[in-house]
Amino acid sequence: MKLRLLAAGAALLLALTASTAGAHVRYPDSGIHKIKHVIVIVQENRSFDSYFGTFPGADGIPPHVCVPDPTRGGCDRPYHNPKDRNSGGPHDHVDEVRDVAGGKMNGFVRQAEEGRTRFCRLHINSGACSLTPKNPDVMGYKTAHDIPNYWTYARHYVLQDHMFESDSSWSMPQHLFLVSGWSARCTQRGNPMSCKPAIQDPGSPPGEPQNTTGAIPDYAWTDLTYLLHKDHVSWQYFVFKGAQPDCEDNAMLCKAVGQNAKTPGIWNPLPYFDTVREDRQGENIVPFNEFLSEAKAGTLPDVSWLTPAQSVSEHPPGLVSRGQAYVTSVVNAVMRSKDWDSTAIFLTWDDWGGFYDHVKPPKVDGQGYGLRVPGLVISPYARRGYIDHQILSQDAYLKFIEDDFLHGQRLDPKTDGRPDPRPDVRENAKILGDLAADFDFRQRPRAPLILAPYPEKHRAHA
Repeated sequence: MKLRLLAAGAALLLALTASTAGAHVRYPDSGIHKIKHVIVIVQENRSFDSYFGTFPGADGIPPHVCVPDPTRGGCDRPYHNPKDRNSGGPHDHVDEVRDVAGGKMNGFVRQAEEGRTRFCRLHINSGACSLTPKNPDVMGYKTAHDIPNYWTYARHYVLQDHMFESDSSWSMPQHLFLVSGWSARCTQRGNPMSCKPAIQDPGSPPGEPQNTTGAIPDYAWTDLTYLLHKDHVSWQYFVFKGAQPDCEDNAMLCKAVGQNAKTPGIWNPLPYFDTVREDRQGENIVPFNEFLSEAKAGTLPDVSWLTPAQSVSEHPPGLVSRGQAYVTSVVNAVMRSKDWDSTAIFLTWDDWGGFYDHVKPPKVDGQGYGLRVPGLVISPYARRGYIDHQILSQDAYLKFIEDDFLHGQRLDPKTDGRPDPRPDVRENAKILGDLAADFDFRQRPRAPLILAPYPEKHRAHA
């Protein structure tokens, strides 16, 4: 009889093991693990001061700021710019260094003027030069009247006023950091140990000025989807169909280039990662409309990234109002979903876009941090009207996902099972704050806050 009971127990154990094989093991619904869905929305090219520099209680624009204007003489002060269409300035690594100017934070006007001069000299007959203001608008900022929904989210949820871009450069390396915690250039296809830090040119997609050979880049180092797939954590990367944001040469204006879920590129880098191909996870890179369908059905994945098209990106010369409307529609879709009560939405902008910011970026390693960008946390568990003053970078999104779904596993070549030569583990940087501080998991889930995508009080000034 005893032997039969032991055999029955062993059979039950085997059955339970078999039934959970291949399934993500869920944590108890407590603390950070109340979050079952993390959504990272990445917009384009705005500094913190340009959007929230006058937000009450935030580390905003200080008095008496005046940035030298070498073209017109004197200096330019920050000013309210309600125009819906902006220009900004060039924003590669050299521009970041010159904007920061050794911590004086006074190179923005010079770089914008030089960028406009270069662009108009090269495109004198294109007509596009007329879209850039004769006097740079990089010192302009928005108020609650101009971006009311963003300010409403900040007032009701969490605004982060020390969020820095991970890489002190432009969109390509920044989007690599957003999914892998590193930007690198690999000299041997399929060999992660051949990858070296690349602050500016990590190996760009065909068609870009930096890509003179037409070769398809190979990102051989380890990205977060490798760990998610290994631990059976569902993920999807949603791509808005249209023209890709930004310029292939990091300039202020450029010819439109198409993008969709099946076109790898600057804002859709995952298809170039060896791990995605080897794990056959390319099917997780999908059109944006699928996000809306999944939100409506209550079937959102554990981790989502959303990347926009130019028309809704807020990347100059795209309209701010259209970007805000797109983000609002995403947030509304989640709030109307049965997944709302278990979701954290992290909203950020990938880089500063040449716009003025007064805070000197902290130094972490040779690649970051870059300039300060807006950051918002929207969740039923987000603290109400809280301004997070922690030093953060977008590496904090990886850290939160790893703490929530991966037992705290890091993209660490010593422990993640796939060595690469990254110089540090960004999620473990001592200076990096913890996004869990933006939540109160003891509170009851807060009701949705549905906003009109185009608020009546917003008046576009194109």
